[in-house]
Amino acid sequence: MSNQTRVREFLLQGLSAAPQLRVLFFILFLSLYTVALCGNSLIMAAIALSSRLRTPMYFFLANLAVLDVICACTVVPTLLQTLVAEETGISYGGCMAQMYFLTWSVAAELLLFTAMACDRYVAICQPLHYGSIMSPQVCVALAGVVWGISTLGAGVNTCLMLRLSFCGPNVIDHFLCEIPSLLLLSCSSTYVNDVMTLVADIFFADINFLLTAVSYSFIISTILKMRTAEGRRRASSTCSSHLIVVSTYYSTVIYSYLGPDSSYSPGAGKILAVLYSTVSPALNPLVYTLRNKDVKAALRKVFIVLAKKL
Repeated sequence: MSNQTRVREFLLQGLSAAPQLRVLFFILFLSLYTVALCGNSLIMAAIALSSRLRTPMYFFLANLAVLDVICACTVVPTLLQTLVAEETGISYGGCMAQMYFLTWSVAAELLLFTAMACDRYVAICQPLHYGSIMSPQVCVALAGVVWGISTLGAGVNTCLMLRLSFCGPNVIDHFLCEIPSLLLLSCSSTYVNDVMTLVADIFFADINFLLTAVSYSFIISTILKMRTAEGRRRASSTCSSHLIVVSTYYSTVIYSYLGPDSSYSPGAGKILAVLYSTVSPALNPLVYTLRNKDVKAALRKVFIVLAKKL
């Protein structure tokens, strides 16, 4: 397999070739990277330190924070490097590793969104049975399924990519190694890869989106039937943040991966990759904490602990 791969290094063109925009983009994405790392780390610390946040909803939120950190650390350092250097090279092995971790984190987030939607469905539509249905054992099992299936899916797509030959152009019109952009450079047949990528997209994106949409259709129906305005407000507040994040994430991922290679647009691919791999990890902590009193109180406790240690 390695003898067939003549290309030992890929060259990343980056986000923009305009020199006057490089400094602006570097400051912007470095800021988003810092917010993503700090924000998600604070959420994990708050959930770990606060007994009030040891519920299924916050357990899944902690998993989401871990995945956001993995995704940001996989993508943003390379993105920043392409903005600083005139020509950014990445080894063949490094490119495959980046593609694996990116695919893994994206697939895991999509599955996790479904688990979070199921949690909200049980909490609002079956409140009397919430404690028994969403027990700690069930939550751990769901998290294990999320991590296991996403690891398997990313591994299959990476193994299929490793069997391809790259013997011609090695310039990737992107700031990262992503499946659609890599398939365009292969000098061997990508039919199996295209089929498996489509299958993975249908399973991870489309089916999970439908499950999430069905869950929220029942949730909205239940909320509308509530008698008191206070009850409707409290129920809506626990779901609105998740619904905003899910809608943004699904729209970018489905457009990026679902479709034939001939319709793939490098420019649109870069913009959408920025949204789901850089902007989303930075915004998720803000979306989930700005309107949540319990998380704010837990974060104050984290800051007090940090201040005492400093």
